[in-house]
Amino acid sequence: MTGIFANGTWNYAFRLSFTTKGLETEFEKLLTIWTAIDFSNNQFNGEIPKTLGDLHSLLVLNLSHNCLTGPIPSSLGDLSELESLDLSSNQLQGRIPTELTNLGFLEVLNLSHNDLKGPIPKGKQFDTFTNDSYIGNLGLCGLPLSKSCGNDEGTRTPARLDRDGDDDDGINWKFSILMGYGCGLVLGLSTGYIVFATGKPWWFIRIYERVRQRCAKR
Repeated sequence: MTGIFANGTWNYAFRLSFTTKGLETEFEKLLTIWTAIDFSNNQFNGEIPKTLGDLHSLLVLNLSHNCLTGPIPSSLGDLSELESLDLSSNQLQGRIPTELTNLGFLEVLNLSHNDLKGPIPKGKQFDTFTNDSYIGNLGLCGLPLSKSCGNDEGTRTPARLDRDGDDDDGINWKFSILMGYGCGLVLGLSTGYIVFATGKPWWFIRIYERVRQRCAKR
């Protein structure tokens, strides 16, 4: 439908129902410049097209309750005007793209009941979302969930710990040998000085003199 007004011509869509911001709302008259995509409750499969990120005027994107697989495209972070994103009840995998933190107008986020994993991004609008946005993703961690991701930099795998343990043992073994040589050298020099200075024990002096005389004859 087209309406002509004093300030221009506007296009309208009548009797449309959208699920936006978590609520199903029926609009009797809606400007077509209010852009929304609602493909929820279908049987769509495959991956979410990356080209959705080119719809820069999009305000609402609802692809919930389908059979979508694969990762969440990082290109969705280019939807700078997006206010509501619902990708719940699919089979999406992988991590939540950190690019989604660029959505400065995002008021509603629903990624629940997928197979997402890894840390939940932090910052901006993501600091305002609750557990309900992520429920049903057992692999997710970090706030607002109670499951902590831990310190990846400070946490080492068992294999790494084993290698480090072997390295420590090797260092300790080498250090012990060096200490033994050092102590033996100092003790030997001290003993030799005392023997030749005092002439005792006499049997050691005799053996040394015999060896020295033999070497001199050769």
